[in-house]
Amino acid sequence: MTILEEYLKKINENRWGSIELEQELKRLIKIYNEKRNTNLIIYASSFNPNLPSALEQKDFYYLKDLLDGIPKGENLDVYIETPGGSGTTAEEIVRYIHSEFNKISFVICGEAKSAGTIMAMSADEILMTKTGSLGPIDAQMISNRGVISAYDYIEWVNSKRKDAEKDGRLNPADAMIIAQITPGELNGVVHQLKYAEDLVKEWLYKYKFKNWNKTETRGLVVTPTMKKRKASSIARKLSNHRIWRTHGRSLKIEDLESIGLKVTNLDDDRQLGDLVYKINLICRLLFSMSNTYKFFCTQSQSLSLNAQSNNAVPSPQQNNVSIPAVIDINHICPKCGKQVTFFAKLINDPNLDKEMLKMGKIPMPKGNIYKCECGFDFNLQGVIDNIERQVGRKIVK
Repeated sequence: MTILEEYLKKINENRWGSIELEQELKRLIKIYNEKRNTNLIIYASSFNPNLPSALEQKDFYYLKDLLDGIPKGENLDVYIETPGGSGTTAEEIVRYIHSEFNKISFVICGEAKSAGTIMAMSADEILMTKTGSLGPIDAQMISNRGVISAYDYIEWVNSKRKDAEKDGRLNPADAMIIAQITPGELNGVVHQLKYAEDLVKEWLYKYKFKNWNKTETRGLVVTPTMKKRKASSIARKLSNHRIWRTHGRSLKIEDLESIGLKVTNLDDDRQLGDLVYKINLICRLLFSMSNTYKFFCTQSQSLSLNAQSNNAVPSPQQNNVSIPAVIDINHICPKCGKQVTFFAKLINDPNLDKEMLKMGKIPMPKGNIYKCECGFDFNLQGVIDNIERQVGRKIVK
């Protein structure tokens, strides 16, 4: 029986819900900490595009709240899964953890893209599984023409400049686009791209290469100039859209090693690798069986951010937050991948049922067991427990 089958069996037999999954996660973190002589913190985000999963400033404060429970000066491992987000938040998190803890390692088993990759470049050690992936760091800009790659933007402008110098003119279509670009917008693009590069160069030199004293092949003494040169080379390659072609490209261990970045392969340590794969699986199960879109966890504490319906602002439980009438629950079947939206009523109003049914939403099933069209039975009790715990109120059946 695989680990997935084992966990799903417990869930389907009503023995495990979100609470039990969190308890299992903390147990795994405890084992990991003992094996690595460290303190592991999990920062995991859903990749659901309809949820506010991007790295943002409030995430820094939640991470700090949990890190306050770990003695300062000890080792810290950061398990990270994120689609990316704020570069300035990434910088603030990195500067904080390096000021408070000793050796910093980043653990990647899922995806840590964009700002997540920038953070990983600050590690003393990067640990990855075969399934883990980082991504390019070319900044994504929002302009009046949509979301664009900063690298592509600069390359296109430079190519048009060369065309104008060569031919003495631009074709009308290009001239029309160039006319819409302001100096401020162009400078902003340049600065965004250089900002990511500068962070990576600084952190690689300061942290990743601090104990790099001799070259592996020839045993030569490594000078500060050599470290800076290599850090600059890696930063340029990570931001070079010509190499990776797309911002969403998944960079695996072999891709990172090809640009000169040393990575610790967790699959070489079977026990440690198995622990990390289990942690990854539990995070995915927590996202699929609840309305959680971000999850923070240490050996002793956990915090989840949960989406609330009717466009309410997602937030952790607070006493002064108004309670919505209905909560939407987006469920993804772990077997076939089909997504279904349930609705859970928090007030007894029959009219709500009619409105929700018209919108194609499904009421919470009787017995809390949902049978997917593919035949998979899914126990929603953990989802219900999580909602009732967050809002402090029972769901109306």
